[in-house]
Amino acid sequence: MMSPTRHQPIAPTVLRRLDAGAGIDAHRHDEHQIAYAARGVLAVATGRGHWIAPADRAIWVPAGTVHQHRAYGRTDLYLVGLTENPLELSAPAVLAVGPLLRELIIACTDDARSPVEHNRLRAVLLDQLQRTSQQPLKLPIATDPRLSAVCATLAADPASPQTLASLGAAVGAGERTLSRLFRSEFAMTFPQWRTQLRLHHALILLAEGHPVTTVALRCGWSTPSAFIDTFRRTFGHTPGQHLDRHR
Repeated sequence: MMSPTRHQPIAPTVLRRLDAGAGIDAHRHDEHQIAYAARGVLAVATGRGHWIAPADRAIWVPAGTVHQHRAYGRTDLYLVGLTENPLELSAPAVLAVGPLLRELIIACTDDARSPVEHNRLRAVLLDQLQRTSQQPLKLPIATDPRLSAVCATLAADPASPQTLASLGAAVGAGERTLSRLFRSEFAMTFPQWRTQLRLHHALILLAEGHPVTTVALRCGWSTPSAFIDTFRRTFGHTPGQHLDRHR
């Protein structure tokens, strides 16, 4: 279980520029937090799972949640603390970030603004948060040791073509048992979870500057076009457009 190195109350708004691979150690704070990477890719980890967000997504972290940050690619990280919880979420979540919400998050970190301006911006920010949608970009952490072993095997090699039956044989569990565990622990089927894993790794590799074809093959898609189709359906744009936005 992740434990914080210290209790870390945060300033209401913060901008941090992180080098590729840099991070912020496990901590918690008294306010809810929006973590948004305007450049790069941000991952947040807790004892319950991992969330990842490119520049058109943000991560909601509820107050009191022990978590840590990790940057992939050079990352401009905007952290906005809120006492309100307009989303009524008790666990982290990835949120869609449109142009208006993006500018509001960035504007809230501008120290040159007066307190009155900040209050007005936050009021609009809270309104926009109520309108945003959650995105399925979470990798939950398994509690069953057999499921955990399967997840670790595929995390080490997302391109592995192993079936659930062959993975089960290696950990001493039947295919039906593992299928049931994926549904009961993750609320996902095995194929859905594997797609989430591969997209998670794809975002990291893209942030590190790898070509689309290399990312597709290293993450397990049979062809670059299959990867592009999945990526577009999930994020609303192609991996090539994603790379252009992060240059």
